[in-house]
Amino acid sequence: MKFCVVTDVPIKNIAALPECDVAVFGFGCLGEVDYESELSGKTEKFEEVARLSKTCDCAVVCACTTYGRGIKRKSCAVAERGKLLGISDMTHVLDDDDCKSGAHVGFYQAKGYRIGVCIENDLFFPEDMRALSMCGAHAVCAVKEELHDGVVPMLIRAYSYIYGVPVAMCAGKTAYFTGGAGSIASSTQSISLFETDGAKRYHLITTRTRGLHAFEGEDY
Repeated sequence: MKFCVVTDVPIKNIAALPECDVAVFGFGCLGEVDYESELSGKTEKFEEVARLSKTCDCAVVCACTTYGRGIKRKSCAVAERGKLLGISDMTHVLDDDDCKSGAHVGFYQAKGYRIGVCIENDLFFPEDMRALSMCGAHAVCAVKEELHDGVVPMLIRAYSYIYGVPVAMCAGKTAYFTGGAGSIASSTQSISLFETDGAKRYHLITTRTRGLHAFEGEDY
């Protein structure tokens, strides 16, 4: 399973990509998208995403800031084979952030794989990553507009190790990739390529739980 991470090249300027299954684009590649302009035909940014997925024969996960009816969201457009599969929004808004939250985590079937999407603040909430793992994601594509410290790379490394899901992330102008064994790789190139075998590995875990049934002779 091959991932291409593009940090800051405008998507309209890309004619070809290295051979890959999934291409992850950062916030600087598509910019702001206004739904009304898209629907009226004034802009064709989502069409550019879909077109690139067909041209390069890969799934495309592209971060962007979306606007609709005065509401701002941080989002990801996901496309495959020339079709827009959907748009997922960040589900957690922190403090005085001027964005609105979405309703659910992103989960897509593309190129024969189950791909999860994790956007901006959602990276700080492990329940999202656990949910994607529990749903059988082969990998998670993560995007963050800026990287202010080393916390987020540390988090995705821990998530991959605990939940067994590789994470391909674009954070600012840096690409990251973490594997299930706790490994992490990074690159500051505009276009980076990472690869994993995509295999799911399981452990049998047993535990004792108190309750769930009455003891012999217990009255109700």
